Amino acid sequence: MQHQVEALRARFPFRFLRRNPHPADSIESSDPDAGIASTSRQPAAGWDDRRGRRRRSGTLLLILVAGLWLAWSRVRPSLDRHWIPEQSRLPTATSNGSRVAIDNSRDFDWSADSDPVERWESRGYDVDTIESVWFVLTPFATDWRGPAHAFLSFGFADSQYVAISIEARREIGESYSIIKGLLKRFEMMYVIGTERDLIGRRTEMQHDEVYVYPVRADRAAVRRLFIDMLERANELAGTPRFYGSLRNNCTTAILEHVNRLPGVHVPYSWRILLPGYSDELALGLGLIDTGLSLEAARARYRINERAHEALTGDDFSTRIRTDPVRATVGRTPLDEQ
Repeated sequence: MQHQVEALRARFPFRFLRRNPHPADSIESSDPDAGIASTSRQPAAGWDDRRGRRRRSGTLLLILVAGLWLAWSRVRPSLDRHWIPEQSRLPTATSNGSRVAIDNSRDFDWSADSDPVERWESRGYDVDTIESVWFVLTPFATDWRGPAHAFLSFGFADSQYVAISIEARREIGESYSIIKGLLKRFEMMYVIGTERDLIGRRTEMQHDEVYVYPVRADRAAVRRLFIDMLERANELAGTPRFYGSLRNNCTTAILEHVNRLPGVHVPYSWRILLPGYSDELALGLGLIDTGLSLEAARARYRINERAHEALTGDDFSTRIRTDPVRATVGRTPLDEQ
């Protein structure tokens, strides 16, 4: 029998095609030239439905993403909101030769247990008498130094100090959040005021650790840095910008100002992204004017107790620097490169 089947297959090769095991899912077609019958699988109706639903879902997702992007791109910063009292005024500066006048300079009194005593002033300075710049660092927690605020303070020959803090400007009832800072929820502002105000607020109201490090820099560089920050404050008073938790915050803005100085380049680092460790970066680059180790420098330049005792006096800035450490007037290692 098997022999007969093989003989038939040899004689009529095209009539013994394998049967289609899925006749319901296929159709038979013939090649008129070759006379060869063939079968082809056809997709089931359920597969078409699933593929259609996926296409519709993808289209809806694209529409949603496009709508969110459009809404995001239309969000604009503003100068007109109900700001918290300590951020209600933007400082501006005008110059006349070497003299600089700063309006809306802040000098709040944070010594009371209740609301602070508000004081806004106009102050004048001679930029030719700048002697030093100090790096102020306030980590938000003691168990992890990562999140922190940083600002600069400039010392003059007459023992005056002008602190400049780059901050997220908040509305009444609004609290700071790193997540909100990623979502265009805060405008950026430069707070200019006394050390008694800007440092006292953090030691007395926020109970943060505060470190005041002397910076090694020459007078010309410090003067350029001071003027550059005043110019940016003037820009923000007329054209608002958003504060950004990652790319446009207190530490990255300082980095931008510092890197504008001739011959200076401070590299971007994870210690900029986590500014509580920025003192480690500055110390490693020779920017902090000390020969101490990191741990010893942090112990030496922590000023919380001294700030608390000096808060009600007019010599606050002098007393928090009980140790006679002044920023050296000379070239930095970066200037020599």
